Amino acid sequence: MLFGFAMTSCDDFLDRPAEDGYNVDNYYKSDDQCYAGVNYLYNSPWYDFQRGFIKVGEVLSGNYYWGSSPYMNFSVNGSDQDLVNMSYSLWAVIGHANTVYNNLKGASASEAVKNQCMGECLTWKAMAYFYLVRSFGDVPIIHDNTAELSSGAYNSAKKVKRSDVYEYIIMTLEKAMELLMKEAPQAGRIDYYSAEGLLAKVYLTKAGVTGSLNADDLSKAASYAKDVIDNSGRSLLENYGDFWKLSESLNSESLIAWRWTVGSNWTSQNTLQSDLAVEGMDEFGDVWGGWNGCSVDLQEAFGIKLLENNPDAWLNNIDTRLKATMFLPGFTYDYLWSDHGGFDYLKFIYDTDYNEAATGTLQSATGANVVKHLYGNTADHVAATNIAPARMSYALPTHILRLSDIYLIYAEAMLGASRSTSTDANVLAAFNAVHQRAIPTANPVTSVSWNDIWKERRLELAMEGDRWYDYVRVSYYDPQFCVAELTSQKRNAFWGLNDLYKGYFKGGTWSPDPSKQGYDDSTSAPNVNVMLRADSETGKSYFALPMSAEDVLFNPNLGSNVEGEHVDVRTTYSY
Repeated sequence: MLFGFAMTSCDDFLDRPAEDGYNVDNYYKSDDQCYAGVNYLYNSPWYDFQRGFIKVGEVLSGNYYWGSSPYMNFSVNGSDQDLVNMSYSLWAVIGHANTVYNNLKGASASEAVKNQCMGECLTWKAMAYFYLVRSFGDVPIIHDNTAELSSGAYNSAKKVKRSDVYEYIIMTLEKAMELLMKEAPQAGRIDYYSAEGLLAKVYLTKAGVTGSLNADDLSKAASYAKDVIDNSGRSLLENYGDFWKLSESLNSESLIAWRWTVGSNWTSQNTLQSDLAVEGMDEFGDVWGGWNGCSVDLQEAFGIKLLENNPDAWLNNIDTRLKATMFLPGFTYDYLWSDHGGFDYLKFIYDTDYNEAATGTLQSATGANVVKHLYGNTADHVAATNIAPARMSYALPTHILRLSDIYLIYAEAMLGASRSTSTDANVLAAFNAVHQRAIPTANPVTSVSWNDIWKERRLELAMEGDRWYDYVRVSYYDPQFCVAELTSQKRNAFWGLNDLYKGYFKGGTWSPDPSKQGYDDSTSAPNVNVMLRADSETGKSYFALPMSAEDVLFNPNLGSNVEGEHVDVRTTYSY
């Protein structure tokens, strides 16, 4: 199974030798073989999580409109195929990380490289558990595949309390940091500060798991985040929009990313453009995401009200994150469709001279399609990587932890358990680094509140699979805040936008007519409370998805109504 997820190289970072004729016994004999043996953990096991990454992180949270998806109205159940695939994918990451980690123990490579690769395995394992516990709540701990199989306990494993799972993640990351190099041996690889940044985020999340914010956890989150900020040598890119370009895929702002490849081995590739882009974006006929779009609520968070503003509101919007996140009328991009002189959103829809496949009809139900996670067309891919994409196969990385997140983690953790407004110089510096990068003309703020950081996180990390998990961690100690905010969102679609957009494209006039365009206010707000699960110990409810029905069928101990057991992970497990 270990080598079943073989990869084809697209750059030096992901190179691996020819695969014929080797196995565990004759592999891991050199530094190069150790690196090559761990590379596939950066992509293949994660493949089936891609759609759940968006549907859970962005649709459920109200950042993205996806038609009749059950994630729109909180009706998702354990048989939902995207949820099932998500669960399988996360458990696959853990299983493969465990296997490679154990195989590396016997490697005859240099100690430094052997340790580095083992640290990468543990960081990926911790990341998978971090997604699992935030998604499903109490989950089992599979510390060692071989031990589980030999004991016969794999089909009767019991769930472990969330607080103990977080402790296990922390223990795993602490070990990873012991092993990892301070500076990654190759750009794009996980290093010490990648694991430390993740540890800061874990502590910020764990801080509320007992029902109220824990000051010690917050202090540790702040301490680890500050070390990454001060000592990692990383810095924010000058221009926010550059981060999402394929040509900038190895930038130092990225701490942890799925590193996709293009080749003959299915599951090593990125397929997000197919789900998210407007039909016709590439040459393969494999794009169907145009009918969805960035939610009306997310647009309004950026200060955009399509049917009340004129185009100057977004064309001259001072927050550079808006254009980097969503297509709106009049937006153009030089790094997409570069062989056409750049990507023009309205020309792409309405001008057949510019786009032979132009449909002449606006697809997006919200008037704003997503920009992040798109590579463009073949010319764009070749220009950035020197390799061609293929059908549903491209090498644009998916960044899942980056430096700006660490800045905001630090600022929030420093507010303390009281979440009081801060004027601390270090907090202001961290917040302003993110805020002023996004809005270069903004004056530095002189005080920061929790609500400031909460909104900043939404705008900074929109469409990065993160927002729902912010709601989850806050639900641990303040579920009603989350329910109230989610219930009040504008999660529905506009109607009549095509005539408005076409008229603006042809005549340059933006003239919304309430009799021809409007927002669907007839669809009621979702029942957010159905996603709450009671915790008998804290006496509070918290957000959790239903467990995969297939997992529960295999092991009834995993039922959503079954609470986890306490485990002293520090004495039960060791690395």
